[in-house]
Amino acid sequence: MAKSETIRNAERLVEVMMKGNDASHDAAHAFRVRDLALSLAHEEGLSSSPISLEIVELAALLHDIGDYKYLRNPSEEKVVEEFLAKEGMDMDKSSKILDIIKGMGFKEELKGVSNGSYTPEFGVVQDADRLDAIGAIGIARCFTFGGNRNRVLHDPNIRPRLDLSKDQYMKKEDQTTVNHFHEKLLKLKDLMKTKAGKRRAEKRHKFMEEFLHEFYEEWAGKA
Repeated sequence: MAKSETIRNAERLVEVMMKGNDASHDAAHAFRVRDLALSLAHEEGLSSSPISLEIVELAALLHDIGDYKYLRNPSEEKVVEEFLAKEGMDMDKSSKILDIIKGMGFKEELKGVSNGSYTPEFGVVQDADRLDAIGAIGIARCFTFGGNRNRVLHDPNIRPRLDLSKDQYMKKEDQTTVNHFHEKLLKLKDLMKTKAGKRRAEKRHKFMEEFLHEFYEEWAGKA
């Protein structure tokens, strides 16, 4: 199926807006999440609705534009909203896309509160983003981000914070890269919303557990 002009414009916007980000949150991440989200959408039976697929694709492509971790100025928070308006997106569709983007973050779900605006489209986009945060790609992204922020790789004396509020989660200055696995990444498998997402998360989660086991063995000089 040929891409619409809006999708092509969204891809160009992603490339421009995410160009300065490190490789953990660059345009390639957005494109992987888009491909994953569309694949999950087909598995979940959304492919019969072109409107649903467009909502999924645009939300997945645009979900990290305006991410608080990379904001260079406050105006960037409005970029997606302004883009959809410029593209002539109708209010209902635009609202659904923005609701997905605003509600899909891990920090919004730390206390196990289900998202009030949950829809099948929300589920596949959020699951796709979370799948890209775990497994082999997730491991690579985690260490890329930690290195970019000059974070300590591992310190056995710094314990992971297992019961976090939203504000605490956003304050990572004293944490190590490896602790992020325990504070977030290992929790994502059980937070998947769709059956397709749950299936794929099992393999990626197991790969992370095996990686961490080997990491700790090597760190302690046992392997």
